Amino acid sequence: MSDALPLAGIRVVELAHMVMGPTCGLVLADLGAEVIKVEPAGKGDNTRRLQGSGRGFFPTYNRNKKSLAIDLRSAAGRDAALRLVDTADVFLENFRPGAMARVGFDYASLRARNPRLVYVSLKGFLDGPYAERTALDEVVQMMAGLAFMTGLPGRPLRAGASVNDVMGGLFAAIGALAALRRREVTGEGEEVASGLFETCAFLVGQHMAQAAMTGEPLRPMSVRRPPWGVYDIIDTVDGEQVFVSAVTDGQWRSFCDVFALHDLGADPALASNGQRVAAREHLIPELRRRLQGFTKAALVSALDRAGLPFAEVNTPEALATDPHLQASGGLVDVALSDEVRAPLPALPLAFGTERPGRRHDPPTIGGDGASILDELGYDAAEITALQDAGVLTVRADRR
Repeated sequence: MSDALPLAGIRVVELAHMVMGPTCGLVLADLGAEVIKVEPAGKGDNTRRLQGSGRGFFPTYNRNKKSLAIDLRSAAGRDAALRLVDTADVFLENFRPGAMARVGFDYASLRARNPRLVYVSLKGFLDGPYAERTALDEVVQMMAGLAFMTGLPGRPLRAGASVNDVMGGLFAAIGALAALRRREVTGEGEEVASGLFETCAFLVGQHMAQAAMTGEPLRPMSVRRPPWGVYDIIDTVDGEQVFVSAVTDGQWRSFCDVFALHDLGADPALASNGQRVAAREHLIPELRRRLQGFTKAALVSALDRAGLPFAEVNTPEALATDPHLQASGGLVDVALSDEVRAPLPALPLAFGTERPGRRHDPPTIGGDGASILDELGYDAAEITALQDAGVLTVRADRR
């Protein structure tokens, strides 16, 4: 995008790790805010060193940020961080209840120094009986029924991405933007909170409404009765899979025309979507049988030509070469380590024809610390003394 990003001029101080808090910071950073990530001196944020399915957390959610690696357990480190907060518009944190108060970074303490500060807390649970419990994405998926709806009967299964962490971060960013807007009227900041459990409850609200309206026990999505007659996965002759659908009567007619299923299209017992839903038990196996000779390319071409909803069944890594994402600015090149760069999804927003992109790679540990402290009034000798004392870490590499 151009230099006129929507949040240019807003300073955010982020004390956050893992996914939920950094996602909030990422949204604000991609939209132009200056986001300064405060992480522990020495090795920095522990999220940098996660392995397995957590390997991509740090580079995915920390682009366009600066890093100040400082020891908040020391008086000198706390003083430096507080001086930074004095200059901030937004402060965000996602540590357990009470953790910020123990180091003097709770809302009351920071508001006393900076009444215009918008203070954003990202928690496992909002206020209530569960407030002190430890939460993870998988924990709340089990609690709220998302895992029940995702898995097979008797085998709850977490969704295949950190959906609540990411959504919780998005809701926190929305709350921060709303509070900044209200500050324009009142002149004062306020405290905003986002809850991981409450995020998951919001996601399953449609199923709660369904249960209330039908009076029937919910069934997992894996064995549910779909609301549409044609809404399934077809195996192709070359060993691939394509999701095909026809959700209106017009689409059903187009489906039958493009695949020359004239007998099915003329069958009065399949004329309406409701009839096709009732006939799914024999209709879907019949469609699979008739379409099994298609290659993936031929099936996709026919569905696209007919204007029908369809999808190739892909893995996430296939998105790195997705032609639509490549052409639309939906991928940004990001340094994942000192050796590896890769395309990652851009923020899913467009302003006119422009997409928010990468201005800075994820920061090295404390890589911006010296310049940040210089701006706060520290001279070179003071900065060197903080480094020598182990209070400040400044590293140029990503290890």
